[in-house]
Amino acid sequence: MGGKVQTRIACGLIAAILIVYLFCLPRNLFKGTGYSTVVTDRNGELLGARTAPDGQWRFPPSDSIPLKFQIALIEFEDRYFAFHHGVNPVAVIKAAIGNIKAGRIISGGSTLTMQVIRMSRRKPRNMAQKIIEAILATRLELRYNKMEILCLYASHAPFGGNVVGLEAASWRYFGRPPAELSWAEAATLAVLPNSPSDIHPGKNRNRLLEKRNRLLTTLHRRGYLDDLDLELALEEPLPDEPLPLPQEARHLTEYHCKQTPGQRVRTTVDIHLQRQVEAVADQWNLEFSMTGIHDLAAIVMDVRSGDILAYVGNANPDMTRPGSDVDIIRSPRSTGSILKPVLYCSLLQEGEILPNTLLPDIPVNINGFSPQNFNRQFVGAVPASEALVRSLNVPAVHMLRKYGVPKFLDILRRSGISTLPKSASHYGLSLILGGGEATLMDITTMYSKMSASYQSPDTTHTRKGDRLHGFPLTDKCALWWTIDALKEVNRPDEIDWHLINSVKKVAWKTGTSFGFRDAWAVGFTADYAVGVWAGNAQGQGMPGLTGARTAGPVMFDIFNLLRQKEGSGEYYADGWFKEPVYGDYITAEVCSESGHLKGVDCPHADTLMLPRKAIKSSPCPYHKTVDGICSFTLPPSMEWYYRQHHPEYKPYIPENKQDYSPMEFIYPESGAEIYIPRQLDGSTAGITFNLAHRNPDTKVFWHLDNEYAGQTQFLHQIRLIPSKGKHTVTAVDESGNSISIAFTIG
Repeated sequence: MGGKVQTRIACGLIAAILIVYLFCLPRNLFKGTGYSTVVTDRNGELLGARTAPDGQWRFPPSDSIPLKFQIALIEFEDRYFAFHHGVNPVAVIKAAIGNIKAGRIISGGSTLTMQVIRMSRRKPRNMAQKIIEAILATRLELRYNKMEILCLYASHAPFGGNVVGLEAASWRYFGRPPAELSWAEAATLAVLPNSPSDIHPGKNRNRLLEKRNRLLTTLHRRGYLDDLDLELALEEPLPDEPLPLPQEARHLTEYHCKQTPGQRVRTTVDIHLQRQVEAVADQWNLEFSMTGIHDLAAIVMDVRSGDILAYVGNANPDMTRPGSDVDIIRSPRSTGSILKPVLYCSLLQEGEILPNTLLPDIPVNINGFSPQNFNRQFVGAVPASEALVRSLNVPAVHMLRKYGVPKFLDILRRSGISTLPKSASHYGLSLILGGGEATLMDITTMYSKMSASYQSPDTTHTRKGDRLHGFPLTDKCALWWTIDALKEVNRPDEIDWHLINSVKKVAWKTGTSFGFRDAWAVGFTADYAVGVWAGNAQGQGMPGLTGARTAGPVMFDIFNLLRQKEGSGEYYADGWFKEPVYGDYITAEVCSESGHLKGVDCPHADTLMLPRKAIKSSPCPYHKTVDGICSFTLPPSMEWYYRQHHPEYKPYIPENKQDYSPMEFIYPESGAEIYIPRQLDGSTAGITFNLAHRNPDTKVFWHLDNEYAGQTQFLHQIRLIPSKGKHTVTAVDESGNSISIAFTIG
């Protein structure tokens, strides 16, 4: 009976020991260990890294070790590594005998597996800990294979100073990845962890050299090196001071350090293109800096995949200046005119305008908002495509007013602009002129998606997971006309980009924010999208800082680095986008002069391919047959400015003037609600009423609420000071023609 009890007790003890043994090893050996943030390009080449939280260069663990280091390490530290199960009894006995003879501990007999355990535990070195390490080492051998154990060792072994792990050591001491190490370099790193605080490249170099050379000689003796290899390896010098790590795409590295600290991040950047783009950006930045423009950012994207191929968050980050650390690519900046192509395309897609619909370009004042064109001039009427090409502000405001700010804001958000959180009423019509902010990342992505959407066979973009999922600009014909206009962008008061020696066409747009604080240039082809921003990170404006003069040249220099991709012939015809295919558009007759659908009185028309919804667009309102004569007649407000730029314009004046009005109010509009701000002295400046008359020589007599207020000639503007409430202004010319508007003063 007693024997059975003893057997049960023994079995219980054995079971308990087995359970303790099975669970004695932590699931994560190096839990709590902080790692460096490591950022690589698309092929795994190092772009940059940041130290771990404890200040150590400790790269995240790798799952492979170069063969040279593997051989050198095993030969130096644990020759029988492949044959033991965590503990090498022969090595332990030899170490014990050696320690007894020396009268002190000169060797621990530790295997590589035991050293992994010791590095993970970080406990004092004594006999008790040695026994624990031996037990845990056998357990580690049951969990991992030999290569995995080697990887754990190589990733956590100390290499002197604040360098931990093979990969960090390879970069810090030799400036290259472990796979490119020579035999001498691999041997140097193999012996360093043996006593890294005592012997390293900065301390006891002679002893380090002796250990390395002994290992090289051993490797030669065992047949890993031939005579010539040994001779050359022994001649290689030891490394000197630790080398700085690569600093490619520095701001991108910093971004990932904040977003995913302690991780190894493989980006889509192409390191070779990155270096070329950085060189271009740095060169232009040096030139701009002499004029007070200190910061420059650039990004290159693959249109079809959306991959970021080059990322320059701010050029010349080593130059000591305020703002050099700011990652402009992800910083919200005033958009200037850079959103106009999206509005133009949206209006085309909805059939609100046609490609060359005449838009008003006249002075406008909408509740105190009075936009001006860049050249401070007005042309009266301008085709929509030309307004986009010349980046005219007033027609853009008219387009946005027609389309609606809430709808346009929704389009921008669905297009990927993530920095417009406020309501449409907050931004108002100024949204199209830089009243909102966006990042270079979002803007370039949006332009890239315009190109990708045009090339995509899917016209809905409803499939989840698709890069274009939810992208609102889907009409091929609307996109085509937008792209076609953007390739002609050239502001007449700026540089003529047709003189640039470039073989490729680019659809591009510039933008300049109020106060000359932000200069944009963003463009795309069927393959690539490039975005450039220039200015000062701290927001100082600088005269001459415009998209065309600063960001534009940089953008074209970057495009000149890019080569057409193989297989792009599917999308190109003679170096440019192919036209839409039948089924992606309708055809209709369009008035040659007004750009509207041909009306019954239009004498000349062109047949154009148009977006599907263009059929609901209004017919030409300017051609009318009166007294048997067909004439092209604009409203007086548009005509006043239009005829100054078009001497050929000859409106017909009908004999019966009953339905003919020679006058039109430019400001204010009928029914407007106006607020008159008070000046510093408490007085009010009043309102300037503006009237266009087909015959500017005539006199116009003004009346406020039926009381005479004055007369004008040539320039029909008059300043009045109405009281709060509802009012009416009436203008009467010498021929008795009159016009009135009602308005309210708030």
